[in-house]
Amino acid sequence: MRAVGYQQSLAITDEASLADIELPRPEPGARDLLVEIKAVSVNPVDTKVRMRAAPEPGAYKVLGYDASGIVRAVGSDVSLFKPGDEVFYAGAITRSGTNAEFHLVDERLVGAKPKSLSFEEAAALPLTTLTAWETLFDRLDIKRPVKGAANAILIVGAAGGVGSIAVQLARRLTDVTVIATASRPETQAWARELGAHHVIDHAKPLAEQVEALGIGAPAFAFSITHTDAHFPEIAKVIAPQGRFALIDDPKTPIDISLLKGKSVSIHWESMFTRSTFQTVDMERQHEILSEASRLVDAGTIRTTLADVLGPINAANLKRAHAFIESNRAKGKIVLSGF
Repeated sequence: MRAVGYQQSLAITDEASLADIELPRPEPGARDLLVEIKAVSVNPVDTKVRMRAAPEPGAYKVLGYDASGIVRAVGSDVSLFKPGDEVFYAGAITRSGTNAEFHLVDERLVGAKPKSLSFEEAAALPLTTLTAWETLFDRLDIKRPVKGAANAILIVGAAGGVGSIAVQLARRLTDVTVIATASRPETQAWARELGAHHVIDHAKPLAEQVEALGIGAPAFAFSITHTDAHFPEIAKVIAPQGRFALIDDPKTPIDISLLKGKSVSIHWESMFTRSTFQTVDMERQHEILSEASRLVDAGTIRTTLADVLGPINAANLKRAHAFIESNRAKGKIVLSGF
């Protein structure tokens, strides 16, 4: 089968950073689905793994986590899907990735593809939807108010893939006021289009802008990107006894003691925790994606697809990685077919 992989952790501008390769078609384990890949999207985790995880000498590592496709075979213990089902999912960081014609994934991580979406539109959703959903509802528990705080959430970096879904979920599924941050006119317009009540500029101090809204100190804050740069302002503006979540990897240490005086709780979110540690609630991701699929088909939330760069090959994946690394993404970048 065709695939795209790498042998060394190299800058994306290097000719050998990603290569078109041939690999054997895999065979499903007991709980696995063998999925024929129709479309994939590229996330910041793809670029981070490429730079941090070198494969064994002589071997290729295949990246890719988001995917949509068709189930072609199932393992002996599979009960949730059958061959021919159209699915979407984000997979596991501990297994070979989706940048291949065929891919193995545990059925407990998979949802039925929204019927109203194309494979390309569906591939834009799984990883960011799972990350946003788990952060908002499993970690921050934003449906549980903080007494005395404004029933509001500050979403820092709201125009990217995760932010684009987080804004929609918070707006459509709760009564929480959504304060989104974006720094360019086009990304600010995007955040408003997705449902943000207020949009402020994260290139300027956040606390002053939030205070100027006159709604009070927000109960919740969700930092998606550049947490190290924004953390002092978040600590300044969040309500006492509020809840703060982050998903990125701060380049410099953040001083969490800034939250002590307010007794603010800190919540890390990694979408791969459940699959990596095979947690007892691993099937929660199947449930989340199934509900997200229903919400998409009902018109409650929408895909965040921004662009389809062409077929899945090394050249197009290099373009996608370079764009993600530019930190100028709006929505999701997708590649379609081989």
